[in-house]
Amino acid sequence: MRFGDRLLLVLLLCFAANALAQQGWVVRPEWVRAHEDFLASDALGGRGSATRDEQIAAEYVASEFLAYGLKPAPGMTGMIQSADIVAPELDGKASLTVGGVTLAEGDGLRMLIASGVGANGPVVHVAAADARQATIPRGAIVLLTDLPAHDSGLRLAYQMRRSGAGAILFAENDALKAYLEKNPKPRVPLRLMPEPGDSTPLPATVAAVGDAAMARLLAEKPGTVAALIVHALPLKPRKTYNAIGYLPGSDPAAGTILLSAHLDHLGITPNPVNGDAIYNGANDDAAGTTAVLELAHALAAGPRLRRSVLFVCYGSEEAGLLGSEFFGKHSPVPLSQLVTNLEFEMIGTQDPKMPKDTLLLTGWERSNLGPTLRDHGALLGPDPYPEQRFFERSDNYSLALEGVVAHTAAGWGTVPTYHQLNDDLAHIDIAFMTTAIQSLVEPIRWLAGSDFKPSWNPGGQPKR
Repeated sequence: MRFGDRLLLVLLLCFAANALAQQGWVVRPEWVRAHEDFLASDALGGRGSATRDEQIAAEYVASEFLAYGLKPAPGMTGMIQSADIVAPELDGKASLTVGGVTLAEGDGLRMLIASGVGANGPVVHVAAADARQATIPRGAIVLLTDLPAHDSGLRLAYQMRRSGAGAILFAENDALKAYLEKNPKPRVPLRLMPEPGDSTPLPATVAAVGDAAMARLLAEKPGTVAALIVHALPLKPRKTYNAIGYLPGSDPAAGTILLSAHLDHLGITPNPVNGDAIYNGANDDAAGTTAVLELAHALAAGPRLRRSVLFVCYGSEEAGLLGSEFFGKHSPVPLSQLVTNLEFEMIGTQDPKMPKDTLLLTGWERSNLGPTLRDHGALLGPDPYPEQRFFERSDNYSLALEGVVAHTAAGWGTVPTYHQLNDDLAHIDIAFMTTAIQSLVEPIRWLAGSDFKPSWNPGGQPKR
């Protein structure tokens, strides 16, 4: 190329850049599609929690952060934060003793969700209708009663796992038997490697018993000391990975904004459907990861912001919010300096209950963050599914418990592809994603340049 041609090209590029700066940043649908194409591809094997595929996804995100001009966060030398994970395996020979009744695994006792350790405590009877409000003594063995025949009990038990109970048991019904036909092996969740001084109790083990066995257990007096014994095999070391990028602001005292998503999904199932065994997770949560990437792209390309912005894509959300839990304990920026956290979860499809092109914000009524961002042009609105308690089911929640005004922006809250094998690129609305992300660029830029600090509304901050 001749010198004159090169000079003309440089002038044209400068003109284009200046025009773009005047018009505002434009999120391109091909950029959105490119992230989805890679993150939700079969090549990443469903980005299973704490796997090499998750690590590859984290390295991809980190490389994009680097390309946009982000820096390592304070105290970090790179853009990957790793955490050791405990992945227990059991020998299948658990037993339960309640008074004069003893049940063996495979003979009246079915392990459903096992923490990898046993439990020892008093028996407590709790009716299913009262379970969410029940006060449960730490370490208690809960006998969950009066489950409807159509309810497997798994969702309720999962919600109760952090109640302080040592174990939760309920009788098999038709719905649970149908689940067990497809999932005969117990689920043994991952957990973070305990740190020195950590006395946090493990989530409860969940098990099912036959009708006759449950009748025998209920015949024992409430308060009878029960023992659940499990046998864990030697541990195999594993790690989970958070990708973290940092955009330094001009005023360190102004605080830091956290934009986040999770980059893992469910991996590969042993039960293929029509030859498909990969949970691609295009919506959950390659879509949210894409939002974080493109907001980083936009904000890093503009003028320097007053507030710093931290961009984080967590690992092992699907394994129990482990990546965000570790981040909360080892944040490169003190949590007290976080102005707010906006999490992105499943923004790949339009919710039919929401106005056109609008994302729902979980816990809308809890703080002034959502209404303020909406007033500045963000396409956000109240969550139409309060009964689903989405506010408590994403990575924002652990930070909210620490006092950070933290919410999750999402697309279709009850999308039919949720945790299904068809959560793939064919079911993603790229145009909707692009519009939703675009609507957030200038409101977040405003937030990063303002003195406004989101605050909880009276009674809005969750308590431990």
